[in-house]
Amino acid sequence: MSLKLQMLGTGSAFAKKYYNNNALLLDDDFTLLIDCGSTAPLALHEMGRSFNDIDAVLITHIHADHVGGLEELAFMMKMKFKRRIPLYIGEALAAPLWDHTLRGGLYQQGEISCLEDIFDVRPLKPGVKVDISKGITVELIQTRHIPGKDSYSLYLNDRIFYSADMVFDPELLNKLVNERGCELILHECQLQGPGEVHTTLQELLSLPEHIQQRTYLMHYSDDVQDFVGKTGEMEFVEQQKIYEL
Repeated sequence: MSLKLQMLGTGSAFAKKYYNNNALLLDDDFTLLIDCGSTAPLALHEMGRSFNDIDAVLITHIHADHVGGLEELAFMMKMKFKRRIPLYIGEALAAPLWDHTLRGGLYQQGEISCLEDIFDVRPLKPGVKVDISKGITVELIQTRHIPGKDSYSLYLNDRIFYSADMVFDPELLNKLVNERGCELILHECQLQGPGEVHTTLQELLSLPEHIQQRTYLMHYSDDVQDFVGKTGEMEFVEQQKIYEL
């Protein structure tokens, strides 16, 4: 069974040239949307797709570049497409997503009063593998991003690490590759400045060569072209390009 990745966008939270770092993960007959940021609706439109092409959505953490498009997705599903799309989300994120992000826009008295009224909510536990479709298995890995806020990276099909926004964690990356057989790493990358809540390019360049060789960089800033050829054994992921995984 084939597995493909297509990035709706590859930009950092403040990038203007590149859209939010959201992705489509596709097996033969299923499409999973990984994060749904503010630019996701426009990115899908420009790719000739709509929310009705999505079978399920998975959220890594609650920042606008990862959840800012969920209100539009929810209304489109309810009002136009007449279905409750499955929402895979870390169990610790479900209540904050409704209370602090979606309630203000989605609440309708007698119609929508909770996340479950608009989504088929499927809570995920860190460290527990879940079959999303016949060809997609997901395991949440809790990774550090903003102090006091839960955030989860993904281990897909027991061989692909897809990072959420996270601070550098070389111990995790070494363990995934050397002990769990990780074949591919899709990692967020802050190109300049200190990595207070993100992983910097300089930090990733400190990884052993055999880990760099399987690492692809995403969630980058608009000056990415200045860094082409300066990423060691790693390469940048391109938005909208389809990758065979």
